[in-house]
Amino acid sequence: MKNDLLKMLEISDVVGATGLFRKKISSQEDAWDIHLSLYPVVQRVLNPPFINPHLPKMYRIYRELVPYLGKDDIPALIRLEVTEYARRPKLENIPKADLLTSAVAFSDVEAAIRDQDREKAALLMATLYQQEGRAELVRRLLLLGSGYLDQSLGHSFSCTAFILLEMLEREDQDPWPALATLADYFCKGRFHTTPAVQTTTRPPRDEALSQHMLRATSGRGIVNLHHTITLYSIDRMRRFFSTREYNHLIDAWIAFMGDKTGEELKLESIDGEPMVDYTRFYDIFSRFQAKAVVAALAPMLNTPRNRGRAGRFLIKALCDMYQGDYNPHYLTGLGSALWVADQYQDQGPVVINALYQYVDFFFSSIRSMD
Repeated sequence: MKNDLLKMLEISDVVGATGLFRKKISSQEDAWDIHLSLYPVVQRVLNPPFINPHLPKMYRIYRELVPYLGKDDIPALIRLEVTEYARRPKLENIPKADLLTSAVAFSDVEAAIRDQDREKAALLMATLYQQEGRAELVRRLLLLGSGYLDQSLGHSFSCTAFILLEMLEREDQDPWPALATLADYFCKGRFHTTPAVQTTTRPPRDEALSQHMLRATSGRGIVNLHHTITLYSIDRMRRFFSTREYNHLIDAWIAFMGDKTGEELKLESIDGEPMVDYTRFYDIFSRFQAKAVVAALAPMLNTPRNRGRAGRFLIKALCDMYQGDYNPHYLTGLGSALWVADQYQDQGPVVINALYQYVDFFFSSIRSMD
């Protein structure tokens, strides 16, 4: 029956896929196991008219959202993704060829992308994966993507990062679908030249990075949201880079933000006690007033347990509001906002900014669909 679900996703049969998912859940199948089974098809889910692989990226970020949820909460989240994967077109298969036996250099990958030969680029990536190891291929692809943040709204790094993270996690799966998707994406984006890496080995100072985080989390709309998502992806991939390379990525991110300024969000009133009742939270959420939602969340940010509850409330509200058509940034943006709440927990203005930036984006996007 798992194969049947993959087939329905492949042919974009929304009714069949959602119906089969409900049947699986009613038969006591584990919702997370169903999610894991979707991997091969998910890598090829498209989001036209955009070339960026938003949905494979979203698939990985689900792994970061699920720990906030109880077991009974997970089916609603997986139902959402099944519907989203089913209703979208799929990238045509790039046939898998035998790996090359001759030595391959990363410059060969860049040349294939420059020539717009996605089949060759995918084969070269797969061969490098075998010859040089997973970590080296990940490092080189991300450094390549780092040269195109302005051109791609950060996706050349952030989409690549999360797709590669899931590929590394899934040793039970053939890496070909992920590599083929990235080869296609890099060819479409014309990401073919790795930028020069700066020479300094001095890490960025914490206070300077905090000021840039305030800048990143300031501002409304999709562009500003991507300033936060991009650093989220850089942080998740930090272990693959030397200090010098990490500094290069931070500099690229800072340049991507341009000359925008940082502004602290001022909330008129904040509830005194952490909220424990989801029904009460959803009542506030469903009024589509971003500042009121953030004011309700603010007292829930002081301990890991309360932050976990805040994350659960936001994810559940997102699922409860779902009517069958969501922008994938509703999930990826939520992942980045929860990351900020966790990583910058001692910097209240940054966390409040990030939550408002995300919730305001979500509400504004939903209203625009009416």
